[in-house]
Amino acid sequence: MTLDEFLLSRVPSGSNGRAAWVPKAVVLAGGRGTRLAPYTSILPKPLMPIGNSSILEIVLHQLSACGVSEVTLCVGYLSHLIEAVLSHGSSCGVKLTYVREEEALGTAGPLRLIGDLDETFMMMNGDVLTTLDFSDLVRHHREEGNLVTIATHERAIKIDYGVLELGKRGDTNRVYRYVEKPEVTSTVSMGIYVLEPEALEYIPTGCHFDFPDLVHQLLRAKQDVGVYKSDAMWFDIGRPDDYRQAAAAWSEAADALVEAHQLSEAVVMA
Repeated sequence: MTLDEFLLSRVPSGSNGRAAWVPKAVVLAGGRGTRLAPYTSILPKPLMPIGNSSILEIVLHQLSACGVSEVTLCVGYLSHLIEAVLSHGSSCGVKLTYVREEEALGTAGPLRLIGDLDETFMMMNGDVLTTLDFSDLVRHHREEGNLVTIATHERAIKIDYGVLELGKRGDTNRVYRYVEKPEVTSTVSMGIYVLEPEALEYIPTGCHFDFPDLVHQLLRAKQDVGVYKSDAMWFDIGRPDDYRQAAAAWSEAADALVEAHQLSEAVVMA
């Protein structure tokens, strides 16, 4: 068993039953990945390798492992390479269909090009590397009764400057606090979502429309938008440094899992 095969065999399998399972998912794989240049001048970002697999292949295996059987890939930039590698999806355990954007429609607009999203479905970015339990995300979504649920992560952002706080008692020319290189912790989207088909009614057709635009529309309509808080390993691969860090961390975590598995088998055999 290779390292990647072992990793993929360890993803959650949807053991919680129907409440933790959806048949369909949409994966966004059409971006140009300009921040990851020069790698993305020859490869679309979702096909960047992690070990012996691409990011997108790992994502599709994970979706298959939690019960997803049909995946729609929204593609654009270098889409012919994605289709050449993945074909109909059988090697990843799913049935793949492709939606090609004639022009960039954003991160929510492409959903209006898909005609059969008639029940609860997952949606995610095709460049996300994570150990998030997709099945538990779906379970939480259904238990909460949300129209949309966003998987979230706590992310610490360090500001590499001394920050001055001004204006106490109305005097903006005086410093009342000085913080050297503070760290701010925020709740951020992991780029992984569960949606009910009714959410599609809030997406206009034929124009650029991002997922934050959809959330704003839903909140204005007083619809339920919930979060699923996760502390799972998660990498949003945007820049070359992010990619190198993700590849190294994924390999290190996999080595630890393999070592623990081998130790467990040795104990059983003894």
